[in-house]
Amino acid sequence: MPDLIREALATPGLGWLMAAVFVAGLVRGFAGFGSAMIIMSVASSVLSPIAALTFLVLAEIPGPLPNLPAALRDGRPRDAGRMLIGAALLLPVGLWFASTIDAETFSWMISGVVSLLLGLSIWGWRFHGHLSRPLTVAVGGLGGFLGGIAGIPGPPVIMFYISSALPAMVIRANLLLYLLGIDLVFIPVLLALGEFQPAAAVLGLIAAVPNVIANMLGARLFNPQSEARFRSIAYVVIAMSVVVGLPLWRG
Repeated sequence: MPDLIREALATPGLGWLMAAVFVAGLVRGFAGFGSAMIIMSVASSVLSPIAALTFLVLAEIPGPLPNLPAALRDGRPRDAGRMLIGAALLLPVGLWFASTIDAETFSWMISGVVSLLLGLSIWGWRFHGHLSRPLTVAVGGLGGFLGGIAGIPGPPVIMFYISSALPAMVIRANLLLYLLGIDLVFIPVLLALGEFQPAAAVLGLIAAVPNVIANMLGARLFNPQSEARFRSIAYVVIAMSVVVGLPLWRG
């Protein structure tokens, strides 16, 4: 374990990673989503694809735990559970794809995916159909696949789910439950595929400390009346994380 800790602390770009995790925690604590885009944009520039995914999962799991009781109270856990069924089915497929590509290609892919999803979010694209039970499972599956290949399981679910007539508090709670659940699914899948990265996991646990603090601070900031303003700030932060995460800055 001491060797793993020393290896983790010697990671290039450690300061950028910790800063990204803290900012991501603030965003997730407030909005219930958005942290993976921020973390993966930076992590993919300093870690291999599977190491970046391992880091993301271990850094993220403890973060929303202080807000879990409120999410269970305010949300609809059964809907989140249906999405997780779909996610669990397609997550291994996405992870297999991620294990077959090189780090630089992975970095460009993450930057491209995050930029596209950020653009769609700013543009205001929404799904306006009916979220039936089968569609809910299917959307969760799409999120699981994207989570496996890029570490970003939220955007498909967010874009479909936020179009519903549910109050912002319920949507925020369900997104928190879904994203926490998929993080928990990640670990046994990584172990089963033999892709779990111990050093990246230790680094993630170290980063979990600022993530928990930031999530608690972000939850305190949550106010439906100020949500639009905060999301505008979140868009700027995500855009900056894309720039920082570009492979162009690699030595």
